Amino acid sequence: MQHLREGTTDMGDELRVPVSHFVSPEHAARERQVLTRRPLIVGRGSEIPKKGDFITREVLGVPLIVVRKADGGVASYVNICRHRGGRVENAESGTKRFFTCGYHGWSYACESGELRGVPYDEFYTRVDRETHGLNVVWTREWQGFLFVNLAGDPGQPIDDWMGPDVTAQLEDLGVADSEIFLHKSFTLDINWKLVLDGAIDVLHPKFLHPGGVGKLIETNTSVWRGYGPHGQSFSPRTKLGDLARAGEEPEAAWKLIGSNLFLYPNASVIAAPDHVEFWSVWPDPVDPGRSTTEIRFLVRPEILDERMEARLNKSWQILEQAASEEDWPMEVTIQKNSEAWPQGTYLYGRNEQSCQHLHRRLALEMAEVRD
Repeated sequence: MQHLREGTTDMGDELRVPVSHFVSPEHAARERQVLTRRPLIVGRGSEIPKKGDFITREVLGVPLIVVRKADGGVASYVNICRHRGGRVENAESGTKRFFTCGYHGWSYACESGELRGVPYDEFYTRVDRETHGLNVVWTREWQGFLFVNLAGDPGQPIDDWMGPDVTAQLEDLGVADSEIFLHKSFTLDINWKLVLDGAIDVLHPKFLHPGGVGKLIETNTSVWRGYGPHGQSFSPRTKLGDLARAGEEPEAAWKLIGSNLFLYPNASVIAAPDHVEFWSVWPDPVDPGRSTTEIRFLVRPEILDERMEARLNKSWQILEQAASEEDWPMEVTIQKNSEAWPQGTYLYGRNEQSCQHLHRRLALEMAEVRD
């Protein structure tokens, strides 16, 4: 409220980010190396509710199968046959007891990833089933999210990695019990960090979205809270700004504040009045100028009815229009300009702490990788 009355915002130090960080294949490879060492969200537990249910994903170029086990736990396997490298599952989701490679028929147990069937086994002089199972990837379910770590056990419980502040925010939103209402995927000619910058940027609403979001959200008024590797940006709606500047003290001011909870390294949870937007942005495994953005609407099932569905579909239309016609075209332009002139730096100002956070954290961890 003080920021609104005084025309101020949270401030920090400025940051200069080399333009090459958005176009350099070498830099992109080091970023991917950092990401492989961190827990990454690949889906929701509600996508695999029953024993034998599975989803397939590609994470930083690595094909995975994520499964629900008989004991209610989850597991992930590399979706590559141990014989000659074929995929053992091509469907996006389903329910199975075994995964079978379509090349030579080797089959693996959904429950454990163990090798179960080898046609013409006697001609291989007997394949050792204990050493030829699918490669296992560290996987945990937390707050309804499915996490994997490609580098193996990170040696830190997921509760500790996320921390009490993130946990509290997600619990307030009821995320753990929410289910996916819609899931959209967009592959874009944009560096992944530019997409995340745009999603959490607090300076652009009235300029890039003058007819939409710019009328609803205050520009250049925000509060940033750092939660270790993660963080959260809070932005007031214009209605709250009008009340504050009029000297009023609304009783439920929090209802007039939007938030973007950034989950390092590549996800955001954006609160809406009746649902949660969950974004995950994936760097291309080869091209630094390409990325894939996954957007899911998460909703508590007990409030979902026909009227709510209509509201959610309308919310999606508004979001899709703003992203596809305004945000992403601007970011495509920035990407092309970065490729055309990769010298120098981009300025992340003192009032842009939310955008700075990812770049500062990546730089810190990339230095550790080099060391």
